[in-house]
Amino acid sequence: MPMTHHYADINGISLHYVEATCLSDEPSPDTLVFLHGFPEYWGTWQVQIDYFRQQYRVIVPDLMGYNLSDKPKDASAYSVPNLITLYAQFVKTISQNKAVHLVAHDWGGAIAWPLAAFHSALFGKLVILNAAHPSTFTREMAVNPEQQIKSAYIHRLIADKGVEYVEQNDFCMLKDMLFDGMHETQFSERQKAEYLRAWKQPGAVNGMLQYYRAMPQLPPEPSSSTNDVTTLQGSLDATNVKIPHIRIELPTLILWGEQDEAFVTGILNGIEHYVPDCQIKRFADATHWLHHEKPDEVNAAIEHFINN
Repeated sequence: MPMTHHYADINGISLHYVEATCLSDEPSPDTLVFLHGFPEYWGTWQVQIDYFRQQYRVIVPDLMGYNLSDKPKDASAYSVPNLITLYAQFVKTISQNKAVHLVAHDWGGAIAWPLAAFHSALFGKLVILNAAHPSTFTREMAVNPEQQIKSAYIHRLIADKGVEYVEQNDFCMLKDMLFDGMHETQFSERQKAEYLRAWKQPGAVNGMLQYYRAMPQLPPEPSSSTNDVTTLQGSLDATNVKIPHIRIELPTLILWGEQDEAFVTGILNGIEHYVPDCQIKRFADATHWLHHEKPDEVNAAIEHFINN
């Protein structure tokens, strides 16, 4: 059976999602929900959809602000409390009254962490791919200059001309980040065209950037005199940084590409304090985009974790 496209009305927000029904004879298969990150869309999970629908029902939304989902213009709609409420209701809508397993990457993971913390009854297991836990990310942002430098790009995205910066030269910045930012991974011309189609949806770039604008705590700004992200204006005052206590009680698997340009590996240090039932599988030669670079290994790790 082909995948089917649907829209869920969640508190007045229309979320587009794809459903792939289970191809096995299992009468009541578990459901896997996949959440993508920046700057992707539901199609980033195509390899996982094809693989996991052999034994699971698979649900993959476009995040709010992306592709075919609604794109509120008020940045407050993208605050963490609003995102948690939105996606908790979405999961309830598609869950068929059963706990689902949640798999998330990047911004999808930034949503998944607090979602799993505050709505644990909705979920069976949690899988995170290169998405920093809010508590350890905030800690590293406060005390680790390397993480501050890695995160300084955010200020270009939230600047007054952030949309123009992303869209200029036919989305050159996003192409460099995604298509050229991986190890030994080639996107087909068809795949590239699908990404461009998603980015060109009316209001999509602005919607994608809203997540950054709504961040509760930002890194230091790059030096205005040099426009160099390696030269920061001062540093965060660690005494004023509020580290959230986001505790996850679900069985959790973290898959981590250690060549990540967005996060230091120190973000994993002390993670067990917040996620006591946690397994970590590291990929020494993978980047932030490990689901593209290591699809077979990622799929096998997720499958083994969920089935055991």
